This record gives sequence, C-alpha cells and structure tokens, in this order.
Amino acid sequence: MAITGAAELLAAWEAGLGEPPVGRGLLLHRTARPDVDTGRLPQLPVGEREADLFALRRALFGERMQVRLVCAACGQDMEFDLDAGELARSLNGPGESVVRVRLDGWDVEFRLPGVADLTAAARTADPRTALLTRCLVSAVHDGAAVPAGELPAPLQRRIAEAVEAADPGADLALNVACPECGQASRAEMDIASYLWTELDSWARDVLLDVHLLATAYGWSEPEILALSPTRRRYYLELCADV
Repeated sequence: MAITGAAELLAAWEAGLGEPPVGRGLLLHRTARPDVDTGRLPQLPVGEREADLFALRRALFGERMQVRLVCAACGQDMEFDLDAGELARSLNGPGESVVRVRLDGWDVEFRLPGVADLTAAARTADPRTALLTRCLVSAVHDGAAVPAGELPAPLQRRIAEAVEAADPGADLALNVACPECGQASRAEMDIASYLWTELDSWARDVLLDVHLLATAYGWSEPEILALSPTRRRYYLELCADV
C-alpha cells in the first residue's frame, strides 16, 4: 500500500463529505488499495476490506486507537486503547473467496459476501434470502441443481457457519469489562466509521494550518501541503511568537 500524501487525503476527505457511510467506506478502501480497480473493491470479501482499512489506519495515524464505549449495564462511559496492529493480525483475512459445504447429499459453493452484497441485501424485505441468492455460486442435491430459495434451514445455517469461519474479520466485535460494575459490553468495531472520524478531524486541522500559514507567509495551499508535518508545526510556532 502506497502512503498517500496530504493533498490526496484532503481530496478523498472532500469527496466523502457528501457521501453516506457506504460511499465514505469505498473512498477509504480506494485510498488503501489504489492497485485494485474501483469497481471491484465492493466485491472483495468484507474481512479483506477490514484488513485493508486497518493497514491504512496504521500507516496514517499509527498503532494506538482510542475507543469510547458506554456500558450496556450501568451506563458508565468507558475509554480504553486498542492496538491497531494486534487487531489487524487477528483478522486473518480469507484465503479463498468461495467456500464449499457438503451436507446430507448437498454440495454447495458460496461466495464470501462483499460490501456491495451486504448493502444490496439490506435494502430488501428479506435480507438473509437476498444475500443467499446473490452469493450462491451453485447448489446441487443428489445430482440436481437447486435454486437458493429452496435450500433447507439446516443447510443455510451450515453455510453461515462456513462463511464466518472463512472470513472472521467480517464481524469484528469487542467484549469490554466495565471497570465500574464488572459487566461485559459487546460492541462492533466499525473501522470504516472510526477511520473516517479520524480523517475528518485531521483534515480540519490541516486546513486551519493552511489558513494560518497562508495568512502569515502568503504561501499557496500546495506549497504548504508540500511541507512535512514537522516543518509545518515549526512555522506555526514561529507565527505564534510574532
């Protein structure tokens, strides 16, 4: 993954301001994986996307991630640190994009869902059936092909288990014990939302730096963004001393 410069990151942030969360997630994934065609990114397994976003987060903002959570039992605010490197290593992205399930005469091949599949399925009245239909590659029972809508419930559960085992990073959840009451709270780790919040804060800080330095020295935005963060900070300190 190439490290993106300040100007490119600001362009991605600006483009994402008017986008819904799904669109922002795609922009971040495109930033993380410039080597992959944009149209293919939403088709990649969700766990692969999560691993890519964790890698981008580490490259831009380092290993330490500060997380806030409200205890589901007592309502206490909790604040703790996570290690982005450890989380990324725990994802173990999928090796194959298709899983195979054999059960009681059934032979099924199922594609690991991508963000596009989850988004499309969520818009339907029956998301589970819609996802099954979108991602089913083939289903054969005793030598005869069977459509997605006719798969029995036990087989559907086995498919879900196989997908979860093959792509564990698709559903990253945290279990945190409350220091106040001791009860554990479960929360999903949405790296796309977390990273966007960080990028938004970073972008607004950088634009303020640009404003202050342009006012003080008359430099253009590209000239200011070409400075390293260390040199920018030094010039800002000089401005404050004047």
